[in-house]
Amino acid sequence: MAAVAASTRARCLLGFRRRAPLPPLPFPFPSPVARAATRRRGVRMASSEASASAPPSTTIEVPGAAAPVLVVGAPGLPEADFRNAVDSSLFKQWLSNLQSEKGVLTYGRLNLTRILIQGVDMFGKRVGFMKFKADIIDEETKTKVPGIVFARGPAVAVLILLESNGQTYAILTEQVRVPIGKFVLELPAGMLDDEKGDFVGTAVREVEEETGIKLNLEDMVDLTALLDPATGGRMLPSPGGCDEEIGLFLYRGRVDEETIRSLQGKETGLRDHGELIKLRVVPYGQLWRSTADAKALCAVALYEMAKREGLLPPSSPPSANL
Repeated sequence: MAAVAASTRARCLLGFRRRAPLPPLPFPFPSPVARAATRRRGVRMASSEASASAPPSTTIEVPGAAAPVLVVGAPGLPEADFRNAVDSSLFKQWLSNLQSEKGVLTYGRLNLTRILIQGVDMFGKRVGFMKFKADIIDEETKTKVPGIVFARGPAVAVLILLESNGQTYAILTEQVRVPIGKFVLELPAGMLDDEKGDFVGTAVREVEEETGIKLNLEDMVDLTALLDPATGGRMLPSPGGCDEEIGLFLYRGRVDEETIRSLQGKETGLRDHGELIKLRVVPYGQLWRSTADAKALCAVALYEMAKREGLLPPSSPPSANL
C-alpha cells in the first residue's frame, strides 16, 4: 500500500493527470444492417462494371466443328475492332481453309472449340493484320495442337530480270524492316489490298510503285502457278505461325546500260506511306548470295527449275518501259 501511495504521489508531482474521455466521432459507425447494404451495393457496382468491360464475344457455325465455336476478344480489345476482325476477309479465308481439301477440320480428327482474337491493326477501313489463338483439339489424344495465328493475307513478289549488253541483272529494293530491325534487300513486293484475289494486277502495280518500272500484264510469268495444284499454287513463307501466301512472278526485259546505271541507288516508294526505298541492281548470277529474302531465294529456285524443265514461255525479252 505504501508503494502504491508513493507511486501516486510521484505521478502527481510529475504533472500526470487522468486523460479526459475522447469526444464522440462526428459520424457513428454503421450498423450491421447498413454494412450489409453497403456490401450489396458494392457487389452490384462491381458486377455492373465487370459487365460493362466484359470482352466482346460471339458464336459462329463452322462446318466440321462439333459445336458452334465461341469467338471472344481479349480483355481491352475494342468492340469495333473485334467486329471488324470477325467480318474481315482475313478471318473468313482462314475459316474457309479449315474446310478445304487438306483442311484441319476435313477428316474429323481435329475439332475447333474456341478462338481468342488478341489484336487487330486497321489499314484505313479494312483489317490489315490480326492476331488470334485457336483452340484446336486432337480428339484422339484430347490435347491441343499449336494454334497461334498471325493473319496478314495474300501477297505478291516479282523477280525482275533485265538484260543489258549480254549481262542479266536483278532489281532489288533496299528498305527498312522494323520487325527484324534492319535494312533488307528483297524483291519488289506488296500485299493484296482487296478481296478480288488479283495477284498479277497487284504485282504490276507494286513494281511500278516500288521501282518506277511499268510492266504489262501479258509479260508476267506466274512462277508459283507451275507448282502442283495440290499446293494451292502459292509460296508459304512461314506456315507455322502466319497465314501469308505469296504469288511469285517473273518479268524479263531488255534495257541499255544507261538505264541500268540510272536504276542503281534510285530512291522510290510511297513516302507518305512510310516507304523509304532505294533500288539495288545485282548481277543475276550473284543474286542467290546477295540477300536472305525468302521471296528472292524461292523465286530463283522456281525460275531455275522451270528453265531446266522447259516450262517457261519461249519469248524474246521485251524492252522494259522505264
